[in-house]
Amino acid sequence: MGNYTREEILAMAEEEDVEFIRLQFTDMFGTLKNIAITARELPRALDNQCVVYGSHIAGIVGEKEPDLILYPDYNTFSILPWRPQQGKVARLICDMRRADGSEHEMSSRYILKKTAQAAEKAGYTCYVDPECEFFLFHIDDNGMPTTVSHEKAGYLDVSPVDLGENARRDMVLTLEDMGFEVESSHHETAPAQHEIALHYGEAREMADEIITFKMAVRTVAKRHGLHATFMPKPRREVNGSAMHIHFSLFKNGKNIFVDPEDPSRLSEEAYYFIGGLLAHSREMTLITNPLVNSYKRLVPGFDAPTELTWTRNNQNSLVRIPRVNGADTRIELRSPDAASNPYLVFAVCLAAGLDGIQKKIYPTKASDRSLSESDQKEQGIENLPENLREAITLFEDSSWMKEILGETFCKQYAQAKRKEWLRYSQEISDWEIEEYLYRI
Repeated sequence: MGNYTREEILAMAEEEDVEFIRLQFTDMFGTLKNIAITARELPRALDNQCVVYGSHIAGIVGEKEPDLILYPDYNTFSILPWRPQQGKVARLICDMRRADGSEHEMSSRYILKKTAQAAEKAGYTCYVDPECEFFLFHIDDNGMPTTVSHEKAGYLDVSPVDLGENARRDMVLTLEDMGFEVESSHHETAPAQHEIALHYGEAREMADEIITFKMAVRTVAKRHGLHATFMPKPRREVNGSAMHIHFSLFKNGKNIFVDPEDPSRLSEEAYYFIGGLLAHSREMTLITNPLVNSYKRLVPGFDAPTELTWTRNNQNSLVRIPRVNGADTRIELRSPDAASNPYLVFAVCLAAGLDGIQKKIYPTKASDRSLSESDQKEQGIENLPENLREAITLFEDSSWMKEILGETFCKQYAQAKRKEWLRYSQEISDWEIEEYLYRI
């Protein structure tokens, strides 16, 4: 992303023949919203004079004063490369603020900014390196998405077995046009499943990038006649899609997770950061895994984490240490999925890690194999919540989550998720019909 002034944005818009600007922001769940303005209105928008009515936006519903003032972040100005080259379309990511200009406590972007600023006061800067997985499925004759794919490709397969290779290449090129640094892309384990890994960056910038990334991937997929979905588990019989996140913490320009003298090459701060993630993982699962469907992925047998352990090679562990050393040393959290709100995920994970450092929470012994139920019981090792309902209860009971996200935010978030669980509980699934209708 750029480092632009107001005047530079106005000049670029004129030079590039920009006709429309999308002022974008997210609701409390990370769903992208926007209002489009013409180039004539751009100076007004840059002066924070654009207002949206928030009464239908998750997290704002029911407020007495639902008007939101959009404060564009100049550094997020970007021209959308898939729109027309004459009369171009650009975007600006905005902060939501109240009518008096104060920060809005229901803004997830603000929550991350507040958490990152608290870390900076302690001397820390958090960098993240997300791995975003998604499926590419066919659409039906009416243009609606399906879960159908004709390909049979697996991990790291290539064309012609990988039928999504051309679409994935166009996604990477589109992202590069927008200023992204893409580390790699490949076909994932399940048929029709793909991954694009972004180059690491500061947590606030990367949250903006992930929101943009998902928009770009869906748009390019549609141009190829496909539907891109970040649903965690769209098909029962194959692996689900994750958003593994690699964390590194810098202080005075150095990665503080590094200790060449330690047998695992990890510093005390790294161990404490792991300890913090493990200690708070259950109560923050509603943020990292926010859907009913998220918990269909978090089951044994599909390379997804279930145990609250850390490892270098145990696929069931929540935290993994990649086999890199020196300045590249990082800690990988494997539970989040891309359906989550990246602003909230980065905020709670950073807060958890820093809490571990502050309280010197040392993790349990590393686990390099999957543990049996009796082993877990003997060692006092818990699992992630089994379903959304359990995650909601843990979230609601957590005073720590209220401290990080705010009581009002937590209350509204949990209420919305309880309604989601109730809707799910009232549904009659195909499995139930198959299992019971004939025999009972």
